[in-house]
Formats: sequence, C-alpha cells, structure tokens
Amino acid sequence: MSKPNTGRRLNDQTAAGWLLAAPAMLGLVLFILLPFLVALGMAFSNLRLGSPLPLEFVGIKQFQRIFADPDFLRALANNLLFAAMVVPLQTLLALGLALLLNQGLRGTVFFRTLFFMPVVFPMSLIAVVWVLIYAPGPNGMMNGFLDLITLGAWEPRDFLRDPLLAMPALMLLSVWQGAGFQMVILLAGLQQIPRDLYEAASLDGAGSWNRFRYVTLPQLRNPLIFVVMITTILSFRLFDQVQIMTRGGPNGATTTVMYEAVQAVFTRQQVARASAMTVVFFLLVLLVTWVQRRLARQEREVA
Repeated sequence: MSKPNTGRRLNDQTAAGWLLAAPAMLGLVLFILLPFLVALGMAFSNLRLGSPLPLEFVGIKQFQRIFADPDFLRALANNLLFAAMVVPLQTLLALGLALLLNQGLRGTVFFRTLFFMPVVFPMSLIAVVWVLIYAPGPNGMMNGFLDLITLGAWEPRDFLRDPLLAMPALMLLSVWQGAGFQMVILLAGLQQIPRDLYEAASLDGAGSWNRFRYVTLPQLRNPLIFVVMITTILSFRLFDQVQIMTRGGPNGATTTVMYEAVQAVFTRQQVARASAMTVVFFLLVLLVTWVQRRLARQEREVA
C-alpha cells in the first residue's frame, strides 16, 4: 500500500527539483547557449559592421584565418600562460590566508574583510590604482618598495612597458585581486572540518604538517576542486587589466584572445572573425574545465 505513496513522493520531489532548477537552466540557455549558437553562426559568415544583407556563407575560412594569424596564436599562448601561473599561485595564497584566519586569532573579522575587499572593487578601478603602483622611475611605489628591500640594488623599471615584466605585473595584480574570493570558500570548508579528526591525529602523534596533509587537505578536496575550476574560468577572461594597463603591449606581450576579439570588432569591424575567436575560446575553456573534472573524478576513484 506504500508503493503508490512512495512513487507520488518521488514524482513530487522530481517536479520540485526541476522547478527550482528552472531559473538557472533558463539563464544558461539565454546567456550561454543562445549567444554561443549565434556566435557560431556568425563565424561561418563574412559579417562586418555595416555589411549588407544577406550574408555570405564562407565555411571554416574564418577559423583558418585566425589559426594562421600569429597575433591570435600569441594571444592564445598568453592566455594559457596566464592561467597556468595565476591559478596555482592564487589558490596557494587563498589557502594560506584561509589557514591563517582559521586559527581564531584576534582581529580575524577585520582581516577577513580586508582580504576580501579587492574582490568587491571593480577591476577597472583596481587596474587604475595598480598603474600608479607600477609607475616608472624611482618615485613609483613598486620601484620604491623593491629598492627598499634590496638595499638600493634595484634599478627602476617601467613594468608595464617591459616585454619581460608586463605579463608578470598583470599576474601579480590578478592574484592579489582574486585571492579573497577563494579564501572565503576555503575558510568555509576549513570551518566544516570536525575537530575530532585533529584531536585523533594529535593522539596518534601527528605533527602540524601531517595533520595538514592527512586531515586538512583531504577534507578540503571538494572546495579546492571548486576553487581551481572557478579560478581557471575567470583567469581566461583576462581583458580589463590588458585594456586599461597595457593595451596589449608591449609588442603583444600581454594581448589576449578577448582583447583580440574586441579589437577585431571595434577597430577593424570584423564581426565574423571575432565570432570565430569567441567560439574557439569558449571551446578551449570548456575543454580545460572538462579535463579538470575528469582528473578530479579519477583521483576520487583512486582514493
């Protein structure tokens, strides 16, 4: 007699689940799937700003052009380099800050707010401030700081116009700006770890490092995976810093795929070319995210 009630309950739960997920699914369709399909359609045309209709179907010619363009390949390489450096550095910094704040020391609320503040400020404002920090000459804040800690051995550099320092300068800004968001997530994960596990590890003679390695890291597995995936996606969206601070220079050292796509539209009116770049970029981010999920799943199965 309980089977019909159980089936009805499951159906009600399924309907409630779809109802709750409907706003998110609608947002994904409207703001991700449909724009991607539109961009994909334009990438197979010769669309330019102000070009007459109907559009001409050119097949994969736009994709062939961008992959033969050294500027696009350099932008793609810069994106990959930026993500490869920023994701681990930002994650390590966020983990260190979260561990520090989890000690329950005096002033934790103040420092938690202080570390999170860069996340709240718009990137355009932060980029302008860091342009002042990277100001060339001995009066620049960064040059002055490096001169101080090296006891006068540092020679002033123009960070944003040096091909070797421009990209690391953007990386440093991004690591500092985004670490607070990851810190909050990891701190929440740390606070969910049962104290009994640490007490049991201490009774077994585990030191601080072993408690961190065998208790903290395994318990933080899911928050760390989430943080790495989100940081990776956000790191590929590098545009504001480049537009405001370097304009893709010097000599293309900081140009990115998004910057190249924006320039293709608003400087050269090549909408179809920009659409092809966007499609390639979207598929690349999707591939990287899928690989991360597969690796995380394999590690979970091994564990």
